[in-house]
Amino acid sequence: MVSGFDLFSNQPFLRELEQFLLTDIGSHVLDVARWMFGEAESVHCRTARVHPDIRGEDVATVVLGMKGGTTVLCEMAYAGNPREHERFPETYVVVEGERGTVELGPDFWIRVTTKDGTHARRVPPPRYAWADPRYDVVHASIVPCCADLLGHLRGGKKAETTGDDNLKTVELVFGSYSSAKSGEVVRVG
Repeated sequence: MVSGFDLFSNQPFLRELEQFLLTDIGSHVLDVARWMFGEAESVHCRTARVHPDIRGEDVATVVLGMKGGTTVLCEMAYAGNPREHERFPETYVVVEGERGTVELGPDFWIRVTTKDGTHARRVPPPRYAWADPRYDVVHASIVPCCADLLGHLRGGKKAETTGDDNLKTVELVFGSYSSAKSGEVVRVG
């Protein structure tokens, strides 16, 4: 999640956070990493501040050592530098496997490349009439999440998002801060 979007103009309080990027977007990116690749056993993080007028970090690179041996690299930045094709709030994912690569790229294109070639398909998020279309991808996750939580509260199945699960992601966020401060790999889990 690397973006030049000026989120400080509509959320100026973010300038004052001592722990900014990892708590803001990092919690989401690290949660997706857990969902895709399982639990981490180690985290190594480097952070930086590009904006001179903020307190916290606006750039972070997190390397997760996952149980089972997979390495996951998470790049995050709100450096505020203009980009030719700004796609905020889209997040891009590249997964390299034994037999090929899967990519989620700009404008919701999913590409699967193997020795047989590349198969591509665009999978845009649903559009809600009440929502700002620039945030379709955000609403595409929030609407089903709220429906899942409501179903749980009404006595249905256990919610997909639980406090215990969120604590595992929070451990990665604060493990990242600990690693960035010490310069060392931090054991988690």
